[in-house]
Amino acid sequence: MNFRVMKQSDYDAIISLWQNAQGIKLRDADSREGIDKYLQRNPGLSFVAEFNGMVVGTIMAGHDGKRGYLQHLAVAVSHRKMGIATKLLTLCLSALKVEGIVKSHIHVLCENEAAKVYWKNRGWLKRDDIEAFSFINGGDENT
Repeated sequence: MNFRVMKQSDYDAIISLWQNAQGIKLRDADSREGIDKYLQRNPGLSFVAEFNGMVVGTIMAGHDGKRGYLQHLAVAVSHRKMGIATKLLTLCLSALKVEGIVKSHIHVLCENEAAKVYWKNRGWLKRDDIEAFSFINGGDENT
């Protein structure tokens, strides 16, 4: 297994993985241009796992200077239960810590029970004191 920083040239492989992953909802922001912009803005914070040259896992992260935000942790069904997600998460949190970011958040879809269990089992706390609100400034709701 090879773990490395995500590159824009990984786009076709990562989008294919995400399209086949339960619990990930793709938006227009996940376009090739959107991911390129995200990776440029947050260099060295997103990672892939490769097996025999094939991307089998991903995690993306960025930050606002105070808090980290994780997205799209996904592992191919064929490669689950091998510690790949844990290794990707460790790489990601370590990279954020180098940036001075020690608190991070992840959004989980309400119906994604497996993800809720995953994050709770790794010490992440479900917040009951806040709710997420979104505003779309001129785009459509799939932005």
